[in-house]
This record gives sequence, structure tokens and C-alpha cells, in this order.
Amino acid sequence: MTRSACRTRRMVQLTGAGAAALLALSACSSSGSDAARTSDSATSSSDSSASSDSSASSASSKLTGTVTVFAAASLKESFTTLGQEFEKEHPGTKVSFNFGGSDTLAASITGGAPADVFAAASPKTMAVVTGRKDAAGTPATFVRNQLEIATLPGNPHKVSSLKDLTKSGLKVVLCDRTVPCGAAAQKALTASNLKLTPVSYEQDVKSALTKVELKEADAAVVYRTDVRAAGDKVTGVEFPESGKAINDYPIALLKNAPNAEAAKAFIALVRSAEGRKVLTEAGFLQP
Repeated sequence: MTRSACRTRRMVQLTGAGAAALLALSACSSSGSDAARTSDSATSSSDSSASSDSSASSASSKLTGTVTVFAAASLKESFTTLGQEFEKEHPGTKVSFNFGGSDTLAASITGGAPADVFAAASPKTMAVVTGRKDAAGTPATFVRNQLEIATLPGNPHKVSSLKDLTKSGLKVVLCDRTVPCGAAAQKALTASNLKLTPVSYEQDVKSALTKVELKEADAAVVYRTDVRAAGDKVTGVEFPESGKAINDYPIALLKNAPNAEAAKAFIALVRSAEGRKVLTEAGFLQP
């Protein structure tokens, strides 16, 4: 065989080997691409599934419906503000309030009135509900409140102490002894060895305050929060004996709450930093 023929044969052999190598590389590249596409497809499918699961979970945990809250009259302004905030944070919900004397509210709850949350102005009143096993779990104290004297604007009768309320001719209004603000007033009077005969006993603190606002009374013993809420309609007078009659305010989820999940969320808002801020600005004391 000539040298030229040998060279030609070697070139053919080399060319064949190169082609085989190229085919192998091509096969590997194709296989890798397919695997990558398969992997990307699986990842995309997994992400889509996870997103779907997340959306489903979010949808299922979304709060809706009405939360019915029975609350002491002195909480009206601050709870109304928190209710509006709750509705804003949870579109599709509504907070319905029933404000009144704590004892009246407790009686309604134990009598079967449908409600989700009870916020009372004293542990004693809350005990009426827990004693009948109408509360779910242990009530939690979320704020405290202190008494103050509300007088006519400008304090024309110069009331400067609890003792001044016993002056002859002064028309004074107290909360009924069965409600927390009335029980606290009696406690303060007893601690001061004072006896006071009011012109009327009112069923809740707002009713007592209204008597002064309408100038049907010269003064009333109410909560400092109510004096603050009344603005320039009354003048507030602090007295040291009020420190001996501070009321704790407990809040509880009710056992047969129609909307328990939303009720829990409302209670969480009340006890949150945001809730504490609103309540403190209204004049409540932290527990």
C-alpha cells in the first residue's frame, strides 16, 4: 500500500471516530436538555401547587361575618374605634356592639342572648358569666379604670373633693350599686367615712354622666375615661380616695360564640399594642 493510501485510510478512521464522538456529545446534550426541561417543569408544577395550597389556606383562614361584643358602657368610645380598625383589617367582617351596665349585660348573656365577646367593668360581674360556665376559658384583665367627679362646666359649685359632694343642696348622681361604677363609688365613700344620698341612681356610667351634661345634676361620680370622652361638656375633679376603688376590666370569649374565630381575633386586637394605645389615650390604666 502506498504512503498516500495509508494517509487516506487513517484520515477516514479519524473522521469516523470524531463523528462518533460528536454523536455521543450530541446525545448527552440532548439528554441533559430534556432532563433540565423535565426538572423545570416539575419545579414549576411544584411552585404552582404550593401557591395554590397557600391561596387555599389564606382563603380558609379569612375572617368573615359579624362579631357581637357585649361591653361595659365606659368602653364605648375606645371599643368603637377598635371595632372600626378591626373591620378595616378584616374586610368582610362587622363588629356589632351592645354597650350597657355590666350587670345587665351579664344577665342577658346568662339568659341566652347570642354574643361572641364579653368585656366587663369588674371581675365580680364577669364572675356571673363564668359561674354559669358561659365563658370559654379564663377571662383576661386588659385595662383598669379609676373614678373621677364630673361637675358642670367650669365647676361653678367649687367641688374639690369627695367630701364636697355631701354639701346640702348639691344635686349629685351615682351609678346604681349593682353596677361596677356604683360599687366603686360606694367603696370610695366608705373608705372616706362619708355618707351621700344622691338625687338618683343610674343603671350605667353614661346615664350618670348625661345627667350632668344636661344640667339635671350638679355632679356625678363616674370614670375618668367618661370625663375625658365628654370633653368640655363637663369639668373633671380628681380625688385621692379613687385610688382605693380601681376597677379591673376582664374580657372573655363566650362559650357558644356564633363567630368564635373572628371573636378571638377581636380580643387579640384589644390586647395588642395597638389596642393598648387606643385604650390608654382614652384614659384607661394598664393592668
